[in-house]
Amino acid sequence: MFCPFCRHPDSRVVDSRTSDDGTSIRRRRQCPNCGRRFSTTETASLAVIKRNGVLEPFSREKIISGVRKACQGRPVTDGDLAQLAQKVEEAVRASGASQIDANEVGLAILPPLRDLDEVAYLRFASVYQAFESLDDFEESIKTLRQDHANKQTTTGSAAADR
Repeated sequence: MFCPFCRHPDSRVVDSRTSDDGTSIRRRRQCPNCGRRFSTTETASLAVIKRNGVLEPFSREKIISGVRKACQGRPVTDGDLAQLAQKVEEAVRASGASQIDANEVGLAILPPLRDLDEVAYLRFASVYQAFESLDDFEESIKTLRQDHANKQTTTGSAAADR
């Protein structure tokens, strides 16, 4: 890290703190040459590989705008969408890769969207997974119903155990 004052090619880290959202680190540095202090902010970069091969930085805003369309007319707040985007980013970053396919981002959106609103989930999945017929919708709805039945069975047996 070059000193911004004397351009010395080295510096010493005096203090490090993570940001409130945990996505960056603020470091206080001191130049061994001139003795002056300065701050740097470090973030881990995450790039999305689009279908056409172009790389672009990961953006929570793009997640929110894409999911917002599926949530039109549904009881979903901006706060809900922000939390969903955070969950998606956490899931994507957990892979440890610095570059991820747009397809994998879409797959990471589906589980938290399903938990948030099933109608919005079906809308998003129908476009993202390219549903071609009513059979595709019926199969997805059938899976949702089976999951509901399994949850109620599990919840019912847990309540009976008490």
